[in-house]
Amino acid sequence: MKAADFRYVRPKTLEAALSYLAGEADAMPLAGGQSLMPMMNFRLAAPELLVDLNDLSELDYVSASPDGWLEIGAMTRYRTLSAHPHLPCYAPLIAKALPHVAHAAIRNRGTVGGSIALADPAAELPAILLALAGEVVLQGPSGERVVEADDYVLGPYMTAREDGELVTKVRIPLAKDGDRFGFCELTRRHGDYAMAGCFVAASHDFEAVRIALFGVADRPVRSFGAEVALQGHRGDDADLEKAVAALTDVEMMGDVHNTADTKQHLAGVALKRAFLEARG
Repeated sequence: MKAADFRYVRPKTLEAALSYLAGEADAMPLAGGQSLMPMMNFRLAAPELLVDLNDLSELDYVSASPDGWLEIGAMTRYRTLSAHPHLPCYAPLIAKALPHVAHAAIRNRGTVGGSIALADPAAELPAILLALAGEVVLQGPSGERVVEADDYVLGPYMTAREDGELVTKVRIPLAKDGDRFGFCELTRRHGDYAMAGCFVAASHDFEAVRIALFGVADRPVRSFGAEVALQGHRGDDADLEKAVAALTDVEMMGDVHNTADTKQHLAGVALKRAFLEARG
């Protein structure tokens, strides 16, 4: 199939893009297009107006702020982010995960803001944001606002972003010396959607632990039970088994390939591997 008819604009400034989005009830922004264009071709999305953001160079940047945040502009492509020389220092968890985001062709075009705006339950970046206690910066007709990662994803492909708003950047705390990070993603083939994935972010002594799962529920989720089970522990076999058992606080959802019970098992495997990597 092919997309339904639509009008197309390519604004040169963020202000102009927001004006177009506010002025048309059925307008949609286009960033990398790696999800939106297939959805349009299958008639799952049919905007009246397509607002192409690809000339908004003001949203294409990676920078460390003086107040201790890594700021990534929404139009930064995966390829650009992964090539940043300081990324492994600024955000080791992102550096670990980026090679697992789809395939090279997708990473060449896909954008950080596009992934965060779509909030696919099996996508890596929304889960990373959750694990690292990041923030999403939104801008719309009423100005700019900041939403914490814990409050951003509301359900399957549902976020706190309101009509007329754009994701303009994400903010992630810069990694500190001694911080520990682990990542595991289980797929049928490299580059496929995750059957289950886990990110672990912890302080050097594991007194603070955040665990984010993706690909197992209707959104990226934290397991507070697993976090409590591992907080202050080095993750011996008994600790890890308690953490895996605590994953029952997450409502797993099956799909066409795996049942909810299989997802529960895979989440436990991913958690163990990610935590052992974090422990080192």
